[in-house]
Amino acid sequence: MKGYIKREDDFQKRRKHLANLTDEELKARFWELLEKIVDPLLELARTHTTPSIERSVLLRMGFSSLEAKPLVEGAIDRGLMGKGVGHIVYRISKEKNIPLRQAGLEMIEGKHWDDAVRIFKRGNE
Repeated sequence: MKGYIKREDDFQKRRKHLANLTDEELKARFWELLEKIVDPLLELARTHTTPSIERSVLLRMGFSSLEAKPLVEGAIDRGLMGKGVGHIVYRISKEKNIPLRQAGLEMIEGKHWDDAVRIFKRGNE
């Protein structure tokens, strides 16, 4: 096979630091390394969103694409996008003690946005 490079087998050399670990210690090491890999990804997901992602969340909450668009735009206009539009609708639903869908539809009509700003701008997430 042209261009094939044979890799030297250095497995025994690379595993020396693991050779004396028990199965339980190896499992613990695995999960420790996994957390180091996944934690930054979770943080990135928490701190970065897009209108497309937020619309997708709202679709899964039962809103149509025509309903999701003004909700996302309302959150953007008020600087609340990073809080998660689905989260905003959920919090309004809980605060007003109304069904989730009703909260979203009323927000589309322009209601409850002052409450959303109050809830999220004061850091009461």
